Amino acid sequence: MSKNYPVIAITGSSGAGTTSVMNSFQHIFRREGIRAQTIEGDSMHRFERKEMDAELAKHREIPGSHFSHFNPKANLLLELSETFKDFGKTGKCKVRKYIHTDEEGVPYKQKAGTMTPWQDSIPGAEVLFYEGLHGGYVGPDADVAKHVDLLVGVVPIINLEWIQKLHRDQKIRGYSKEAVTDIILRRMPDYVNYICPQFSRTHVNFQRVPTVDTSNPFIANDIPTADESMVVIRFAEPRGIDFPYLLSMLHDSMMTRPNTLVVPGGKMGLAMQLIFTPMILRLMNQRDRH
Repeated sequence: MSKNYPVIAITGSSGAGTTSVMNSFQHIFRREGIRAQTIEGDSMHRFERKEMDAELAKHREIPGSHFSHFNPKANLLLELSETFKDFGKTGKCKVRKYIHTDEEGVPYKQKAGTMTPWQDSIPGAEVLFYEGLHGGYVGPDADVAKHVDLLVGVVPIINLEWIQKLHRDQKIRGYSKEAVTDIILRRMPDYVNYICPQFSRTHVNFQRVPTVDTSNPFIANDIPTADESMVVIRFAEPRGIDFPYLLSMLHDSMMTRPNTLVVPGGKMGLAMQLIFTPMILRLMNQRDRH
């Protein structure tokens, strides 16, 4: 961790809702005039799409193999750790972008599933902001978490996560339900071994829990709305958190444990603004005094 140039990381699996959290943080950065360099987790994949498809096909032929995007071997985790470390010391690092769609690749004259060349981070960046799968990863190959000043987990209950992934991959990416189900099953061991442990290292966790029936996520016609859910917010260190203020500002919220706040799903964005604005400003003040 470094007080010179703070590193903030949002970690959660694909389909978990990390993008919504990222939008809340970017709103804080704009409002407070903080210049942030963003890194998308997909840009740290080891393989481009065709290469990854070939790797997946190869592993399907290996009995007992469950290789997926969650696997450390599918990602540049040592490089990610070094990126966080370098930025924390110098405010500079190398970044690139993963092209998800052909439309997204037009400005770069690249096709979907490819990576842009590495380039220097934006000049004058004060904060590094990461959103992806491995912001809290710790393993024999790399320790990403130790370079993060504020680590946030986004963890909907598993059935809701599957519903969100099924809808996104079918409607946006054109996959069949069978193909998405196969992906979910194949990556489950990596989810258990490499994604879940990160949520024990986070400073704050957000877990969305539906208040409607999601017993069979594979037949759900709709994603439960924010108003059809509650959000469980867990603080690793509750000291310094003004819970009475949060309870007064977040109507219909409650505390279920000394370190756990539950808020209506529709107030998740507001909760993030109230919780993270002072945390970010504290990091910036520490940086200014360093």
